[in-house]
Amino acid sequence: MLFALVAAVVVALGVVVAARLWPGPATAVAPDRPGTVVLVPGFGGDRSSLQPLADRIHADGRNAEVLTLPGDGTGDLNEQVSVLDKAVETALSAGSPSVDIVGYSAGGVVARLWVANDDGARKARRVITLGSPLHGTQLAAAGGALAPGSCPTACQQLVPGSPVLAPVAGAAGLPWLSIWTQDDQTVTPADSARLPDAVNLPLQQVCPGATVSHAQLPTDPRVITLVINALQAPTLTTPTTCP
Repeated sequence: MLFALVAAVVVALGVVVAARLWPGPATAVAPDRPGTVVLVPGFGGDRSSLQPLADRIHADGRNAEVLTLPGDGTGDLNEQVSVLDKAVETALSAGSPSVDIVGYSAGGVVARLWVANDDGARKARRVITLGSPLHGTQLAAAGGALAPGSCPTACQQLVPGSPVLAPVAGAAGLPWLSIWTQDDQTVTPADSARLPDAVNLPLQQVCPGATVSHAQLPTDPRVITLVINALQAPTLTTPTTCP
């Protein structure tokens, strides 16, 4: 009798431990049911840069939340990942059938880290990034070398090949659209935004002659329309015409 009781306890503990080590799927994401859109600002955490896009998403009938990042968006990117994850979990727990992520500049790197390291691939329906230095930017490297005191933690983490970026240089892991501009002087080289297995779209590929800076990406009408179309589409495909 005692042996049977001990065995039952061991089995029960084993189930609990297994559940903790190998958690089940997060709240089921419905790929055919668009839900909340979470927007992640870039370095410096300026929420206003994403507000026009958020307003457009609202106008299309979807909830949109622009995150407030800790440390004004210049601190540890991994802390920003935690803020993103909490926002997604809150949306799903509140009944959103799915969550899409839009990351601008370093906000796209936050999304990348979340997908790769924090189970985001099971929680998000798709990710869209705008001018994101997914493989780092030489501007951060130059800043760190020339003026180390003016390159805070996030800046240091955005140096190409940094310990934060190097492990997440692989495939996207879920439907992903990466848009960037060839005029980018902040993310250098501009195609640091390219991600394996993603839909990779330099703006000038569909809008030849367009002149759009890094700072103009989230408010440019053509870019906003590309994002809205990607959020609405049943599946992500490469656009062939300029909006």
